[in-house]
Amino acid sequence: MKIIIPMAGRGTRLRPHTLTVPKPLIPVAGKPIIQRLVEDLASSYNGPIEEIAYIVGDFGPEVEKELISIAEKLGAKGTLYQQDKALGVGHAIACAAKSLNGKCIVAFADTLFKADFRFDDHEDGVIWTQKVEDPSSFGVVKLDEDGYIIDMVEKPSVFVSDLAIVGIYYFKEGEKLREALQYIISNDIREKNEYQLTTALAHLKNQGTRFRTGQIEEWLDCGTKENILHSNARMLEFHRDQHLTASNAVIENSVIIHPCFIGEHAEIRNSVIGPHVSVGHHSKVESTIIGNSIVQNHAHLKNAVLESSMIGNASRYEGSRYALDLGDFSNFSKR
Repeated sequence: MKIIIPMAGRGTRLRPHTLTVPKPLIPVAGKPIIQRLVEDLASSYNGPIEEIAYIVGDFGPEVEKELISIAEKLGAKGTLYQQDKALGVGHAIACAAKSLNGKCIVAFADTLFKADFRFDDHEDGVIWTQKVEDPSSFGVVKLDEDGYIIDMVEKPSVFVSDLAIVGIYYFKEGEKLREALQYIISNDIREKNEYQLTTALAHLKNQGTRFRTGQIEEWLDCGTKENILHSNARMLEFHRDQHLTASNAVIENSVIIHPCFIGEHAEIRNSVIGPHVSVGHHSKVESTIIGNSIVQNHAHLKNAVLESSMIGNASRYEGSRYALDLGDFSNFSKR
């Protein structure tokens, strides 16, 4: 099995945090979004993951090194492809043409899920969905009496189905997906001036590919600060029964209100942390009250009262503010 991850978007809605790292590497409950996604997919598949192929923008060597490391930790080869122009998701996946062969999962890198991703890999394809109250904001699928997809409609103005496409797809033959993407690009078939994956899926269906649906329990968007914090809280709840405090973390004269994540070599002194707080590796929190927040790695907080905040890597903050959005390597002191 190969996992294909298009992730070349700039993540502008999450600035300043995406000025230094791409959105999929922002940590949620102690792990980067993309690491959680591929681990969940790999653990649900009854077989080896041969390759994880990332379609990236100009992210720099440190980010690329981390992506390769995530793949290698799962025993897979990590491959990087560049998307030089923002021409849509279909175009992004087509950039990984050399990896589109055999069994493939395509997964968008800006969402997390609570789901059992096990499926029958003898099916032509699987498209994961979730029931939604308002289908007009999503791409949806319509099923026949045998459970196969007979129609896919993008943001329907009249009710077609309440099964929304969540952004994870399985293809038994990646070659067919590659050919479908090449077809729409060669014939310049665009929607809103972009080459869309849904257009290729419709072409595959018309050529005889049969798609079933897979179901998820919960769908967590990671596109904005508010959604990231909500996803962090939900992931901490999902893993509440696990020990999420590193054994070498230092906690002195402090109260931890679980669920929380406390990273390797973190130091918590004279503080109240939680619930729903992630404190990254090597971060220090002193004389601070913090709830529903993410503190990334190597940050230092002192004398603060924070709620619904995101603190970037290697940032320093001293003072008091109710909600804070501090990017990587920031330094702020309120006297």
